[in-house]
Amino acid sequence: MDSVDIREWRENDVVDEDGKKVGTLESVYVDTATDEPFFATVVVGLPTRRRLVFVPLAGALVGPGYVKVAFAKAVVKGAPAIDADGVLAAEQEPAVFAHYQLAYSQGAGGERRLARR
Repeated sequence: MDSVDIREWRENDVVDEDGKKVGTLESVYVDTATDEPFFATVVVGLPTRRRLVFVPLAGALVGPGYVKVAFAKAVVKGAPAIDADGVLAAEQEPAVFAHYQLAYSQGAGGERRLARR
């Protein structure tokens, strides 16, 4: 994953490991311990029922107009979601990690693991 500015990724297509479009990148969540991009939220669903699903950015490739993630479309679409205008609550973070079988731990002071950028 190499990009000068993660804000440039917004509104790019998100495609799965086979190049199938999953949705549109809405925002990037960084790991609060490292400030590195860790998850993206992807707009999925019909125009009247949009929601945001989470997908890890580990192994992602950034290209012109797209971000290719290392997961299948069905896995991403089945991930924990929030409303299109919602915010990820701290108590929802473990479920997002668990969906992708990633280890979850809070910060040393009990702070959140993810922060939206």
